[in-house]
Amino acid sequence: MVDIPPPRSPITRRTLLGGALALGALGTGCAIPVGMGSSQTRVKYWHFLGASDGIIMNQMVGAFAKDNPSLFVEENVLQWGEPYYTKIAMAGSGGRSPDLATFHLARLPGIGPGEILDPVNLDLLAENGLRAEDFSPPIWERAHIDGVLYAVPFDAHPMVQYYNTDICGRAGLLGGDGKLLPTKGPDQLLEALRKAKQTLGGKPPLAFDALGLGTVGPWRVWWSLYPQSGGTLLSEDGTKITIDDAKALEALSLMRTLGAEGLCNPTTDYGASVADFQNGNAAILWNGDWETTTYKQAKVPFSMARFPSVFGGASAQADCHVFVLPHQRDRDPQVERATYRFIAHLVKNSADWAVAGHVPAYLPTLQEPEYLALHPQSEYRSVITEVALDPQVWFAGSASRLWIEFGEAFSSVISGARTPEQGLAVAKAALSRLLAAPNPFPKER
Repeated sequence: MVDIPPPRSPITRRTLLGGALALGALGTGCAIPVGMGSSQTRVKYWHFLGASDGIIMNQMVGAFAKDNPSLFVEENVLQWGEPYYTKIAMAGSGGRSPDLATFHLARLPGIGPGEILDPVNLDLLAENGLRAEDFSPPIWERAHIDGVLYAVPFDAHPMVQYYNTDICGRAGLLGGDGKLLPTKGPDQLLEALRKAKQTLGGKPPLAFDALGLGTVGPWRVWWSLYPQSGGTLLSEDGTKITIDDAKALEALSLMRTLGAEGLCNPTTDYGASVADFQNGNAAILWNGDWETTTYKQAKVPFSMARFPSVFGGASAQADCHVFVLPHQRDRDPQVERATYRFIAHLVKNSADWAVAGHVPAYLPTLQEPEYLALHPQSEYRSVITEVALDPQVWFAGSASRLWIEFGEAFSSVISGARTPEQGLAVAKAALSRLLAAPNPFPKER
């Protein structure tokens, strides 16, 4: 499954000049030069961003080139998922890497910090106006491995609630301001969904990716619910299972109730969940924030809110895009300074990036008028300090074995094919196997 499924058509805060040309280039996975001339300092940049994300990034790279004519960013778009991280690992182990790469934060521990990736130069960050206190604390902390910074945070893409304003309005679920009334606890959540189900004539009011085989929707839902009660997965050193059975089963029992009462459709996969909400067949969608442009383009009457607070806390499952420095044997000082200048440009202009739905990890952006004017993107910005991130182990991260194994175990709980106790047992057995498997990447050079 793709972590950020492509919207039908991008909508950005700025006019996407050359959008069609950018899409064509992005689809080829080729280099996209944004500057010419042999006298320029060349920065080689790899990323996996496609669709509206890819167009926005290409625009941001172009804006940097316009403001920095002496620099040349060679933008290379590679295939998302395991092929991308395999290429990074191979390039880094050989010391023949690009100067910069986009990464998922959850993948950081499993890709060989110190061997595949080089540490971030704190002096060069400071020289370009980036300070630790300007970033979301939990994300900044997670960007460190053994106390060393290996990534510069760019965003978080959390689980959120999309809600159809027409349906929810008829169901009495909106406040006087037209926004979704927050629910506290499982009883309030279930009651709201029952009202929406009645309004829909008995159709399931909640859509989300409920099929676990090869997908990760059930993991995302459970990892949003379970940490709200303080539940953990592994010890801090990533060597021992620390799942609290009672808290884990509480979350799984709620997921089972959703299926048993027909409040969600257990046979809905990712694409069907997106389509159900777009076609007005569901009142609420639980998904990552990246479908924003899909529904704007389709003119769906919708808005967005944070994932509901069900078990005390208000966390939501999230991963983050970050910038990393794949290992090079001899990093050119001039190129290195240009690389940090480029990173700072992207981070400080992340209001542009937020158009696609992602929440900037750079806290000053969250107060900028141009970001606050983005609706509904700015409605769930407070989650940036309450994200439920993956444990720091090599088998976690977007589209990882952890997500897929737990997704398969919990999908059948939603459908009723397994009890919550059986689903948890299957997940814990899978986690034990993953812990016993050797880390394929070295930790230190």
